Amino acid sequence: MTEGTAAALSGLTVVGANHRSGPTRLRDALFLDAALLPGFLAQLRGAGVRQALVLSTCDRVEVQTAGGDPGRDAETVRHALADRAGLAPADLDAHLYRHEGASALRHVFAVAASLDSLVIGEPQVLGQVRAGHEISRAAGMAGAELDMILSAAYAAAKRVRGESAIAEGPVSIAAAAVQVARSLHGDLAACTALLVGAADMAEIVATQLRRAGLRDLVVASPTPARADSLAARLDAHICAMDELPARLAAADIVLASMGTGRYQFGADAVAAALKARRRKPIFLVDLAMPGDVDPAVDALEEAFLYGLADLEAAAMQGQAARRAAADAAWAILDEEVAAFLRRGAEREAAPAITALRARFEAARRQVLAEEGGADVDRATRLLVNRLLHAPSVALRRARGEGGRPAELEAALRDLFDLKEMPASGTEKENRDED
Repeated sequence: MTEGTAAALSGLTVVGANHRSGPTRLRDALFLDAALLPGFLAQLRGAGVRQALVLSTCDRVEVQTAGGDPGRDAETVRHALADRAGLAPADLDAHLYRHEGASALRHVFAVAASLDSLVIGEPQVLGQVRAGHEISRAAGMAGAELDMILSAAYAAAKRVRGESAIAEGPVSIAAAAVQVARSLHGDLAACTALLVGAADMAEIVATQLRRAGLRDLVVASPTPARADSLAARLDAHICAMDELPARLAAADIVLASMGTGRYQFGADAVAAALKARRRKPIFLVDLAMPGDVDPAVDALEEAFLYGLADLEAAAMQGQAARRAAADAAWAILDEEVAAFLRRGAEREAAPAITALRARFEAARRQVLAEEGGADVDRATRLLVNRLLHAPSVALRRARGEGGRPAELEAALRDLFDLKEMPASGTEKENRDED
């Protein structure tokens, strides 16, 4: 690899918690609104981190660092995240993941391509990475190494989305939700939706409903910062969590995305809301894992409950097609990771190749100067022998000193495309003429 590529990879570290490693309450405690990111980056810089990107979403809070010592940077990030959550670093360890070097590179690529998301292929993730990158640049925390890696990650994400069916998943899920909403309520311009929680998939569906003409949207979250940020992005109103029973009766569409393991909407509450609505239907979309809506709600007349799996089935024509798309996407991503590493290795070899060319050219000029160009056959033979002198001596020394002649010979075959070993006696002839 080139010096820049090698430095970028050797200093690359990722530390964070996501939907698999940490519970919702921990991710809520770690969550950093965009307005807080410059201050957090300044904290990292003050602790010695040279370059960093902070990705803070509903599904993950992670820090990608570059350009420094990976072990030291990882410890700095670990302590900063623990401080943010109000925990001792040791209490956070069970929920943190950590990657370095090539493993971190693959993770960064996978995040940008939305292959490490709760819902694979969701389109917002790449935009979130780009936004975090811009914040890092503005804070003076994005250098050559981080820029190089993220630029390659963006290219990998573009290829994954362009060459696989993975990008169709979330968009189709949101489109399926819009289609059901329209079949129940007709013109969405006359509807009100209630979004509870702030998961990325819920925001995607809400965005599509807005684009389809949804009139009113109300958001609620136990984390005020998340509610404020989400309401700003969706041009929505905010309500407190204790207002949900009253808001439920006014909601034509409910998007549930808390995932706390406790039902936010029980059958009794929904039945009471339907009674207050005079049996006007409610479309409930349960996007949480685990679910937010009691499955018993599905038995209520005029309550139409759809889970994420229902929408996936409608949009993706079964889980088999979805897995096939994901497998193809991962294959593309791994090709991009390998290509990044290979390009670096090839560029790293360039100085050695340049030196070899210079050595050969110097020998050629010396032979021409000595022979004067009078005897082409003798001059070229002398040139070949001089060029072969150093590798021949190295091979003889390896054999005589118990080195690794077989490995050297294999390297020569590979470097010079030698299909067969030279004929017996050639080395002696070359040595005699050298």
